[in-house]
Amino acid sequence: MSSADTPSVDGVPPQLPPSPGLDRTGPFVAGDKVQLSDTRGRLHTITLRPGGEFHSHRGVLRHDLLIGADDGTVVQDSQGTQYQALRPLYSDFMLSMPRGAAIVYPKDSAQILMWGDIFPGARVLEAGVGSGGLTTALLRAVGPEGSVHSIERREDFAQVARENVATYFGGEHPAWSLTLGDFQDVALELAADGPVADRVVLDMLAPWECIDAAARALVPGGVFLAYVATVTQLSRTVEALRDHGEFSEPYAWESFVRPWHLEGLAVRPEHRMNAHTGFLLTSRRMAHGTQALSRVRRPAPGSHDAAELEHPDNDGFGGSTSEWTAQDLGERGVAPRKIKRALRDIRQGRDR
Repeated sequence: MSSADTPSVDGVPPQLPPSPGLDRTGPFVAGDKVQLSDTRGRLHTITLRPGGEFHSHRGVLRHDLLIGADDGTVVQDSQGTQYQALRPLYSDFMLSMPRGAAIVYPKDSAQILMWGDIFPGARVLEAGVGSGGLTTALLRAVGPEGSVHSIERREDFAQVARENVATYFGGEHPAWSLTLGDFQDVALELAADGPVADRVVLDMLAPWECIDAAARALVPGGVFLAYVATVTQLSRTVEALRDHGEFSEPYAWESFVRPWHLEGLAVRPEHRMNAHTGFLLTSRRMAHGTQALSRVRRPAPGSHDAAELEHPDNDGFGGSTSEWTAQDLGERGVAPRKIKRALRDIRQGRDR
């Protein structure tokens, strides 16, 4: 994909109007991102500029053919190649946006919005922000009357998230605030005078360390939701919720998505599928000071070893959680150059 330079005056390119963002409908305007697809299904994303051009090996498509046209228009380039033009959807943006940290995939974002019960007007406390993909989904769900307060420990991740969220919404979102720091510290500070969140959504390395802070921040009946990658993280977070005593019995699951090939009578599953990406875990906050009922169950043989029973601080996986490191949990580091490349790609994408 390439695009010709925009005509300039005295060598200075004209400034593009502020991006209108992707979260809208209506005819295309200058500054819109548009997804072009040909008859072979190949995709190209361009940013519309007055007088701009999209160049491919097949020909040249003038941006002016799209500015003012309806979403879903079919246009031709200089060689007669047809393209259908559509405004990218949230899922398109999520999968293609520049990233530093790994993203929460659309299939999991959808599950989080549903089972986390993210409603219009909700007050959501989120940590960590990663590359801003889930934050974008949460902001769309709470609407202008709600709020999303994101907490992130790393400034480089926070910077990528700010840029991606601004790209999607066409500027700063009025319902979003972002704080650098540890969830435990920030949440306790916010909740100094009482609960401040209807929902707590955690996408972090050790969510079990945040249970007490989440309990302070959540209103009675509020939803706690954690997104974790490994079984050890899942198990430890579940036991921490049970040990706290004021959360309902946790519920955990994962989701697989299997696309289908549709071609005449050749209708069958695709050879590839979106399988495990992470586990989702939800629990409800009981009224403050009210102990949740313990589920009556017969423990499976071997579910708790002798060392764990003798030493409650032991995690049952061969060591205390205080000894766990990021490497133990499989967290991969992100090189600074990857963050720089993500920021560069975001900014270059706005100017294409």
